[in-house]
Amino acid sequence: MKIKNTINTIINNNKKALAIFLTAGFPNKNKFIDYVKATLDGGADILEIGIPFSDPLADGPVIQKSSTLALKENFRMKDIFNYIEEIRKYSDIPPILMGYANPINKYDKEKFLIDAANCGVEGLIVPDIPLEEYDFFFPAEKHNLEIILLTTPTSSSERIKAIDKKSEGFVYCVSVTGTTGADKKFDDYTMEHLRRTYSLITKNKMMIGFGIGKPEDIRKFYDYSNGFIVGSRIIKSILEGIEPDGISNTVALFKNACN
Repeated sequence: MKIKNTINTIINNNKKALAIFLTAGFPNKNKFIDYVKATLDGGADILEIGIPFSDPLADGPVIQKSSTLALKENFRMKDIFNYIEEIRKYSDIPPILMGYANPINKYDKEKFLIDAANCGVEGLIVPDIPLEEYDFFFPAEKHNLEIILLTTPTSSSERIKAIDKKSEGFVYCVSVTGTTGADKKFDDYTMEHLRRTYSLITKNKMMIGFGIGKPEDIRKFYDYSNGFIVGSRIIKSILEGIEPDGISNTVALFKNACN
């Protein structure tokens, strides 16, 4: 319940939660932890770590490129568990893994869940496992991992309620259709979609992801979410060569918008 409790504590202080996404092993195995620490020092409340994969269907070109570079660095699943152990020594904020079913199954799903829980992972997002396949994919024993499900702009009201009922930690609200990216265009439909989803989620808190590329986006949707997930904007900055100190400053700008 650590993710849920973290978000609740922030909300009770009249603020919004900030989750930052980083791809494990990117920009390389040695510098990854430096960027993690910079993200945490900048004020991130939750850390979402992506498992590199060659065919990440929900991810746009920026995050895809970070996965490709990490895989070229000979990333292995065991690396991510070592990273988590190191992160937990530095901070007690809850780490979440985001990965696809294929590499999880290849590693061995049951072993993955056990190893993830043992190293300190608190939550798991598997975007290519929809609600209908949840019970098939996830075993009854989830080893205290909070499984986070996603809603999209095309989700019906009934489906949003069902996702809320099944999800733990929070509900990940995808702001716009398509893949991740910091250059998404928000319109009136986006605002109505977020309002509707926010009103239907009652068991969990809601975090908005996909397209949150600048602090102004947080301020725009501030009243219709409990928190925000920023990924492509941070990854793009690292690709452009911004060092950890610069990333820490960028995260702080997003964090200030959440206050």
